[in-house]
Amino acid sequence: MGLLRKKVEEHPSGWVIESAGTWAMDGDPAAVNSRLVMEQRGIDLSSHRSRPVTGALLAGFRLVLTMERGHKEALQFEFPQFAGRIYTLSEMVGGNFDIHDPIGSPLVDFQETSEELAQLIEEGFDQIHELSMIDERE
Repeated sequence: MGLLRKKVEEHPSGWVIESAGTWAMDGDPAAVNSRLVMEQRGIDLSSHRSRPVTGALLAGFRLVLTMERGHKEALQFEFPQFAGRIYTLSEMVGGNFDIHDPIGSPLVDFQETSEELAQLIEEGFDQIHELSMIDERE
């Protein structure tokens, strides 16, 4: 979320970027290593709090990006009315692979995941932008 939000700041668009987890607990702060890695990139996650995905939340978004194929599949199954809005981040660059969640891993794993996410967002930004403009409700 922080990396995409920072990228969007370079291209003002009026986007709303939120974060929610498929199996997240409500109200937990970002992991310490996540905060450290994002601080190195000039992104402050100190006010971030986790929350679970809900249908009401999904209803307000044209595009939902997941890190893992299993997350995408779970969301499409639980919220079939929004299935066409849900993609993995790797699909934005023509891929079909999972991005490793480094929770519980050493700082270096968080740094590697951060780099991978930043690269995917940079390379896939045109596709992200295009899909975010499609309103399937029209």
